[in-house]
Amino acid sequence: MGTNHVGVFYDGIELGNAQNGTVDLGRFSLDNMESVTLYNGQKSAIFQPAKDFGSSGSIYLQTRTPQFEEGKKYNVKASFKTGSFGVANPSILWEQKLGEQISSSFSAEYLHSSGKYKFTYRMQEGYDTTAVRQNGDLNALRVEGGLFGRINQGYWKAKAYLYNSERGYPGAIVRNKFSHEDRQWDTNFFTQGTFKKDFTQWYSLLANAKYAYDYLHYQADPNKDESLMYVNNHYYQQEVYTSVANRFNLFPWWEASFSADYQFNLLNADLRDFVYPRRHTLLASIATALRFKQVELQASLLETYVHDTSSGTPAPDKQKLTPSFFVSWRPFPQSGLNLRGFYKRIFRMPTLNDLYYTFVGNINLEPEFTTQYDLGFTYSRTFNGTWLRSLEVQTDVYYNEVENKIVATPTSNFFRWTMVNLGNVEIRGVDVALQTGWKIGRELTVSNRINYTYQRAQDFTDPKSEFYGGQIPYIPWHSGSAVVNLQWRSWEASYSFIYTGERYSSQANIPYNYQLPWYTSDFSVSKGLKVWKGDLKLTLEVNNLLNQQYEVVTCYPMPGTNFKLIAQYNF
Repeated sequence: MGTNHVGVFYDGIELGNAQNGTVDLGRFSLDNMESVTLYNGQKSAIFQPAKDFGSSGSIYLQTRTPQFEEGKKYNVKASFKTGSFGVANPSILWEQKLGEQISSSFSAEYLHSSGKYKFTYRMQEGYDTTAVRQNGDLNALRVEGGLFGRINQGYWKAKAYLYNSERGYPGAIVRNKFSHEDRQWDTNFFTQGTFKKDFTQWYSLLANAKYAYDYLHYQADPNKDESLMYVNNHYYQQEVYTSVANRFNLFPWWEASFSADYQFNLLNADLRDFVYPRRHTLLASIATALRFKQVELQASLLETYVHDTSSGTPAPDKQKLTPSFFVSWRPFPQSGLNLRGFYKRIFRMPTLNDLYYTFVGNINLEPEFTTQYDLGFTYSRTFNGTWLRSLEVQTDVYYNEVENKIVATPTSNFFRWTMVNLGNVEIRGVDVALQTGWKIGRELTVSNRINYTYQRAQDFTDPKSEFYGGQIPYIPWHSGSAVVNLQWRSWEASYSFIYTGERYSSQANIPYNYQLPWYTSDFSVSKGLKVWKGDLKLTLEVNNLLNQQYEVVTCYPMPGTNFKLIAQYNF
């Protein structure tokens, strides 16, 4: 369905990009992360902002909330990573107890990489050559600070975030051209706050607020690369967001919620004939959940109203009502078997680039709708007295439709493209996952997880096209992964295998566009040590263990075998 249909939430508040709809997950670090959770459809909880109901899928990034051992007033985690590509990556996390009910955290990280690595390239004459990837360097700084407070039957928290980076665009390897000179500078800042309180046994309130500022500078200089057209563009985004969610516990088995959100976005740029768009978005959701001994039901309705203004002709207002319905059934309460299913209809608004980008945007675009159907089951069981301690099997069968898909298409002038509602895609798939946990002897713990996905994603846009019904670009029919983790005393080891099957690089499913399967094997080993008053953990990672030469996207070669060393100290 595309990344624009996936909502990314940071500490419960969605990360936005009204300009192009894409969130760069590389801006965030696992060093201060408590959990990363993925949902198909939406979270099972209904006590959430209205925006949480507005995506086909969601990623929730939850940072650490300070927790202190008795008698301790601070926690510190310092780490340093280095390895291939000239990586230097120091970071620090400091958590401080300010009082019995208040604490703070500070996190900072710097990342430098040359981005250079060797790859194999097949020449037109039929022989291979080895080259070095150029202009893939990155310098980035991330700084975060937070305050956390506990109140009677609730909590509050506030956070400020800053990210600044400069990077090169390595570009595609075409016509034996191995270097590019495009550059990009980014500055991303936001501050946000959350307040949650259970006022009574039957009523709870959740309030969120956020301000964000994003700056992007892109430059392509023909003095450095004669194949480029001169571009020196600056983009400025601002966002204001507020949300209030209300939960009502009507009975022990029945709860309901009502949420209302408001969001304002503006985009400025130094482009010729730019129309300086502004967008006002109002969202309201009602949801209910019924929980019985063996059955859980959840339903929601989301009302979305969007009003744009600009210095030119703005896009018409949009108002849509979208439903969702989820059901879960445990046919045998003690068996560990859970059956589930859901239906959800949702849409994404055209981005500001889709509507207003000079010479390309189209203010008459309609929203891109998705309809999801899913049936699945989970079986889980624990064991005592055997090596096998836990077993979990999950299977989902799904069917998705994408209507009014927004795509770029050429006009009568081939060198000028525009955005149109053209595509219709149908996706049929099966996801299977198996996870086990083992305890061998007294000290050896083993866990493993195997995933397999079959996906048939067909383009039904133009019945007259000879490629009607073909697999859409870069979606493999078969993909999967396997992960094995071992833990023995203070040692840990992990092996992961990722497989992506055959696919095509274009909607034309012809031999010229055929892409071979690729796979990688990664291995890591770590050792924990007691050093002074803290814990030191040393880790060695070896990625692409078998040095496979592969391309996720055509003409963009990926690294071969590469290494990383990590030292992490907690005290």
